[in-house]
Amino acid sequence: MERRVIDGMEVELRRSARRRRTVSAYQQQGRLVVLVPDTLTDQEETDWIRTLSGRIKAKGTGRAAITDAELSAQAQQLSARYLDGRAVPSSVRWSDRQHTRWGSCTPSTGAIRISQAVRPMPDWVRDYVLLHELAHLIEAGHGPEFWALLQSYPRLERARGYLEGFAAADRPAGQPADEAGSPPSQDEPPRLSSAPPVQP
Repeated sequence: MERRVIDGMEVELRRSARRRRTVSAYQQQGRLVVLVPDTLTDQEETDWIRTLSGRIKAKGTGRAAITDAELSAQAQQLSARYLDGRAVPSSVRWSDRQHTRWGSCTPSTGAIRISQAVRPMPDWVRDYVLLHELAHLIEAGHGPEFWALLQSYPRLERARGYLEGFAAADRPAGQPADEAGSPPSQDEPPRLSSAPPVQP
């Protein structure tokens, strides 16, 4: 057991060799108790603590840290920085109706919706989800041209791994990850619409 203070919150970190994939948290006597596998790095532990504390804070206060307007402004900055300003969404907003995807984009209208589940995640993960949806305004599918648009984002693989780990932690033990063409169940956490092609 280890105690830390992260983002002004007292955290009790409990590592377990028996815990393989799941990460969970609860509040107890004014502190956040986080249960993690003992195989995580310090940075992964910190990222999970921030994510789970954000979820608990959001549930407790009922209000969000980032507004739709701030999310839209961030999307504009990401488009300018990584896509040469070519992606210009008509709207960017949080959605509490996104239960099977991390985000979605309607290229014909330029509307981007980001799942509320992304809200408490680290900024670099949220930025990746936004950038992914912005790229759909330029390239609708998930072919090589689409993934080439995202290559300049420095935390691309790390963010994708974070989301995959997040989804795996919430998946019942023994249940495989959804395969291309198999829609995720309503009980699974949301995810991006697909992964890039595997390079030989």
